[in-house]
Amino acid sequence: MSPSRSRNQTELDDADYGPSRTQQRREALAVLALAGQLLELPPSRLAKLDMPDDVRREIDITRRITSHGARKRQLAFLAKVMRRYGEDEFAAVRAELGENRERQRQENAVMHRLESMRDRLIAEDESALSELIGGHPQLDRQHLRSLLRQARIEKETPNKPPRAYREIFQLLKALNQHDDAIEG
Repeated sequence: MSPSRSRNQTELDDADYGPSRTQQRREALAVLALAGQLLELPPSRLAKLDMPDDVRREIDITRRITSHGARKRQLAFLAKVMRRYGEDEFAAVRAELGENRERQRQENAVMHRLESMRDRLIAEDESALSELIGGHPQLDRQHLRSLLRQARIEKETPNKPPRAYREIFQLLKALNQHDDAIEG
């Protein structure tokens, strides 16, 4: 700011010229990132999103391109087409992607917790077994103990497929879904 200009004059200049070039670049990069996320979505999820037809068409074209450089240029063009629309046009799409990201994080956390429980059970952690049986009195204990024995044998045998190991995980997953259904 030059000494001859007052603070009020500088504020008026900002209002007259609109957002700064840096801000425009940030917004353009955010639209480019959104375009990249849309390309990653499976077609079934993409069909559920509400967006303009020309944007959908450009997404389809971009997906068909295999060359890295050409795909990058087409992605930039897709972002340019998306910038023609207002910010509120894609607000619902952004909200949907944000909700799905949070839901995926929660599902991943549940899966990691179940895998940890399975590993504790196979490692002969009696507290894990008593915790599981205490939380699920309807559980077939004899079948579970048999699966645990088989999983331990599978772990020690190098070429044996981990059938029981997977079955224990499916059992834990079914118990978790049953608990969620009761709570929900």
